This record gives sequence, structure tokens and C-alpha cells, in this order.
Amino acid sequence: MNAMTRPDPPPASHPLRVLVVDDSAAQRQLLSAILSRMGLDVVTASDAAQALFLCMADEGGRIGMILSDWQMPGMDGPDFCRAFRQLARDAYAYVILMTSETDRARKAQGLEAGADDFVTRPLDLTELRARIGTGRRILRMQEDLRHRNHEVQTTLHDLMTLNDALDRDLAEARRIQRAFLPDPVRRFGGSDVALRLVTSGQIGGDLVGYFPISPTRFGLYCIDVSGHGVASALMTGRLASLFTWTSRRSNIAFRDDGRDVDSPERVMDRLNTFMLSQIACDVYFTAVLAYVDTVTGVVTFCQAGHPHPLVRRAAGGIERAGDGGPPVGLLPDVRFECRTVVLQPGDLFLAYSDGLTECADTWGDMLDEDGLMDLLARAPDGALATVDSIETALRTHSRISGFEDDISMLALRFDSHPG
Repeated sequence: MNAMTRPDPPPASHPLRVLVVDDSAAQRQLLSAILSRMGLDVVTASDAAQALFLCMADEGGRIGMILSDWQMPGMDGPDFCRAFRQLARDAYAYVILMTSETDRARKAQGLEAGADDFVTRPLDLTELRARIGTGRRILRMQEDLRHRNHEVQTTLHDLMTLNDALDRDLAEARRIQRAFLPDPVRRFGGSDVALRLVTSGQIGGDLVGYFPISPTRFGLYCIDVSGHGVASALMTGRLASLFTWTSRRSNIAFRDDGRDVDSPERVMDRLNTFMLSQIACDVYFTAVLAYVDTVTGVVTFCQAGHPHPLVRRAAGGIERAGDGGPPVGLLPDVRFECRTVVLQPGDLFLAYSDGLTECADTWGDMLDEDGLMDLLARAPDGALATVDSIETALRTHSRISGFEDDISMLALRFDSHPG
């Protein structure tokens, strides 16, 4: 069914039209009178050929029941049934053969040819009424099924139309959400930053980015909003505006005068108050907020319920940084703490969401932190090369399972500020 074409409703109900096929004019007249008194719309044919012609005509689709003689010149009743059943029709027609046959094998042939029932000749009016009543009940059930099927098709069409509209809206939302992100690669002094965000659906609840603080300092943030739906995506949009690149006075990390940033733990405390007092919903988020000094290599960061950042030393060792901390927007009066790591030239700092460590393979086994540390140890040098390598490894690990959660990470490859 074309998703853009609403199904036509079944034709309007009319009085049941019965076709009487008999080579005897007297029998046709008698049966017409009896059936008309039963409230049926009757048409007649003197032989099978004329009956088939009537059935193929424009009005033939209205014929819902056929009462045909078995013995007729030319094409007999069973042969007529076979020919009739081969016609292309939208609705089923109930066929009753009138016969004096008592042989069961002969009646079986009639059923195989396409007959639904028999009435014995000479006709008994009580039996005839009963046989026609049975046929009418079956046809009414078929009509009910046609209407139910139309209702199902109409509902399916409406759902498909709604789903198409939703897909278009989500695709547009995805483009808007992507616009929240800064350039995926950025150089600060002698250091390189690379961002990566892969959503598990059309839109996601992860956010990564950076912003300048001074000629020798910049900020990094990696955020994972709870859930994966529209509410999470809207929250990432709000948070992106709070860490805006373009206005210090609008960036929540900066003090009111816009001259310098507050410490990462104070910013987290402010965000926690904002979430509980102004957002006031069940959405919360985990985050890492870090300030990087491009001269000294000092990274000052606050970890709020987010996975531990990892540091790959130029010599090859992998270190976990941070002590955890509570999520933002979940509980009031919580304490956020600040930690520091010192990077040497060639060292790499990686912040990431739990979508990486919880990435499962086809057996349901998660990568976990040790697996990620192994991937980081084997990744090539450079911020962009590292996030490319990790994403490729995650796709290989998950295979056909895909990503059940958003994947976000930022990599900082430190080198001392030139000059």
C-alpha cells in the first residue's frame, strides 16, 4: 500500500443481488418471485455463458450469491463454477448448485469446482430459505471483515503518515542539534582537540564542545543527558547555549563580569541549582568540565557522575583521572570537587560518555573501561586519529547490534604553546 494514498472505503452496502442461472424460463420466474419476497435483488440468466457475461459486466461486482442449475445445455453447473471462480473479483460470491444428484462423489466434484452449497430438486421452500440464509450469514461476515480490514488499513496509513512526518521532524531536529556543536577539530596553541558524537537514534542526549577562556586557556565539556528522547535532545540544546562560544556573559562558566571563569566545581554547583530550580523535571546529566592551560599543560576538571577521563602518556601508559562525583540535577546540596592532571608534550586527555564502555557486542558483553583503555593504548597519535580509531573499533565490537546508547568523546592532544 502506498504510504501517501489513503485506502478507499469498501463500497456502500446494497440489497444482496442474487443471480439465478437456469435454462427453464418457468423455474427462473418461480425462483425470482420467491427470492424477491425474501428481500433479494434478483437477476437471471438462461445459461452459463450469459451468466458469465453478466458477472463480467460493470454491475457484475454487485452479485453476491448465485443459484445455478446443475444440468444445463452446453456448460453445466460445475463447469460454470470453475469459470466463475477464475474471474477477477473484489468480493466473494456464494454459489449454490440446484441438483437432484444424490451421489456423494458427484457432489464432491461440485465442491471442488467452486460450489459452496447444494439445494435438492425438486425444491423445498424451507430448505431453500435455510440454504440462502446460511449464505447470507457468511457474506455478512465477509462484509464485516472487509470493513474491519479497511479500518486497519486506514489506521496503518495514518500511522505511516504520522511516522513519515515524525521522521522529517527528527531529521530536522538532528540537523539543528548538530549545529549546537563547534567544529569537530580545533587547535589551541600547540594542542589539538577532536570531538566525536554518534547518536543511537535520530537525535541524542550527548554534548561535547569547547570554548576559549584566554589566549592560553580554553574549556572543554563532555555531557551525557539521561534518556535518549526528545526531552534529552532539548536539554542538550539548552546546555549548549549555556556553554556558548560567542558570548562570555551568556556562558555559565564565566563570572558575571565576563573577565574570567569560575572554577569547574562552582560551575557544576550552579548548573545543579539551575536544573533543580528552573528545569524541574526528571532529566539530569553527567559531565566533565575541564580548563586547559596550553602553556603549563595543567588540566583542571570537575567530574560529575561521568566516566573517569583517561590520560595516555607519550611514553604509552594509560592513567585514570578523577574521583567520580554526583550527577547534575539529581539531588540538592551535593558537593562537587575539582581535580588536576598535568600533561606533558605528546600526552592525550580523553573524556567520553558511558556509551563507549557500555557498548555491547552481539553476545551482550560490554567493552568496559579496561577494553577502552586497551583501545586508547593502541590508537595512533593525534587527537583526530584517536577518536577515529576508537569509533572504528567500537563499530567492529558492536557489529550488527549497533549502538544502543549515544557515543560521545573529546580528545586533547597536548603540545606546549609555541613561543
